Amino acid sequence: MATGIEGDFARIEAALGTPTLKLLDRKSAVIVLPIFAALFPDNAEPMPVERFHTRVDALLDELRASGHQVPSSSGKALAMQWVRERWLYRDPGQGQETYRPTGDAEQAMDYVTRATRTQLNLSLSRIETMRRVVSEAALAAHPDREERLRRLSEEIARLSAEHDRLRAGGELAVASESELIEQFANVLRELDGLPSDFRRVEEAMREMHRSIASRFRQDDSPIGEVLDDYLEQSSQLLTATPEGRAFQGALELLRNPDWLGSLRTDLGTILAHPIAGMMLPDETKQLRGTVAVIRRGIEDVNGQQSRLTTTLTEHILNYDHVRNRELDEVLKGIDASMRTWMQTARPRDHVEVELIPAHLEIDALKLRVFDPDSERPPEKLADTSDDEPEALSLEYIRKQGGPSLEELTRLVDEALANSGVIESAAALFNVQPDELRRPVEVLGLMHLLARLDAAVDASQPEQVDAVRPDGSTRSFLMPATSLQGDTQQQEPAS
Repeated sequence: MATGIEGDFARIEAALGTPTLKLLDRKSAVIVLPIFAALFPDNAEPMPVERFHTRVDALLDELRASGHQVPSSSGKALAMQWVRERWLYRDPGQGQETYRPTGDAEQAMDYVTRATRTQLNLSLSRIETMRRVVSEAALAAHPDREERLRRLSEEIARLSAEHDRLRAGGELAVASESELIEQFANVLRELDGLPSDFRRVEEAMREMHRSIASRFRQDDSPIGEVLDDYLEQSSQLLTATPEGRAFQGALELLRNPDWLGSLRTDLGTILAHPIAGMMLPDETKQLRGTVAVIRRGIEDVNGQQSRLTTTLTEHILNYDHVRNRELDEVLKGIDASMRTWMQTARPRDHVEVELIPAHLEIDALKLRVFDPDSERPPEKLADTSDDEPEALSLEYIRKQGGPSLEELTRLVDEALANSGVIESAAALFNVQPDELRRPVEVLGLMHLLARLDAAVDASQPEQVDAVRPDGSTRSFLMPATSLQGDTQQQEPAS
């Protein structure tokens, strides 16, 4: 009598062969999962490759120092092993390679989280949820207008009765502590699989991209048919896989800002309740980051779809079927010739093949031919003499130069010779003719007085009125400076 055990055996064997259960079955899972949990907490960004290798080495050293049995391999070698076993994905990225856990690794960590969390296997809310889901599935499987109307009428009557009772002042039912704990546990159970679900959709799209690109390279169809076929497939990436179809159905709901806003408000209400203080820190963090996880999951999936569409489009546009067919024919001809030669060839026989073509026997090769345009004289330049600006005079150029140190030196010497003292350098400057009162002359005068050890009081600024070469004036403040004739120590260089 057939028991169907062969079918169960094949089903369970296939399940045990998935990367998720392989990871949980390995003895090294007690090392791998804690490392993944430490490096990729909830809503964590992908980690650069080199940084990941360094962090894994540091975590292994920490575990080893605590007395745990850890692999002797380096973080780089372990990362390469985890990529081969489909627990880690190495993303080429945009200029920087990164690591992130695959959907199978995310699911394995979800299993561990659920196993270590208090589970309420049988509860009122779970039975009620199960009844509602089964009822909706049955109605979807066998649509019946009358049955649908009957259920809607019952729901409307129930809600209307509750609405009228509360409006009439009826008592508002308050959930007990045990009921709230049960409801919160159900919320966490529903949120556990979100990251791995989004990751699986992204991985399904990436796998479809590899399949399409591989088929494209092997296809000998005309370019028009190839464009029609693969552009259509690239535009339907989300509907070509079960994960993509499921995500496409949920995407419209998740994109609704009102829905996400309502979800954020409800989560805030849960976290504000005193019972939420009894949750573990990881559980509270999971609730707070739910909306961010959903938003990031949508962005990652849409970004992957955009990258795949761009890659496929560029690959199709740049793929040269004629050239590749010619290369394929040449390779096939070489293969046929090799097979013919191998029928008569003996061991150690070889064929002389010239890898570089022989030189051409040409005495001289003309590199340039006569071009009449190169012998043609250039066109005459346009006469712009009428637009020529006036030439600058030597006096104008001199006025734009640096300070007149010779004239300023003579001015200082005469002032000291006449009165033996310069009480105010500003006063001396302000009585000079316009050509010695340019703004740059202020710096020249201060330079000379500093070389003569003049007394400078920066706390008492004095005003000097300078005259620009165009006749405009500008006032400056310079430190109060005075000079006694007998303090002159050296003759300044002219």
